[in-house]
Amino acid sequence: MNNNIISIIQIVISIVLIIFILFQQRSSGIGGAFGGGSGGGEFYHSRRGLDKLLYRGTIILAVLFFLFSVAIFVFD
Repeated sequence: MNNNIISIIQIVISIVLIIFILFQQRSSGIGGAFGGGSGGGEFYHSRRGLDKLLYRGTIILAVLFFLFSVAIFVFD
């Protein structure tokens, strides 16, 4: 039963992590997905507001996903 709860939490974390990553996508098209942009200055920018929240949330969710993956491995 304990392992099922951890698995469900990991699935929820993975879905939210995917949503956070998709919201961070700024450029449209296949070039934007692989780092292509219209200007050279786009790569370095300071994050503000929602962009900063999504960035930090993505890091936190990725760490939680990793920890739950390890927990499933250990408790299985």
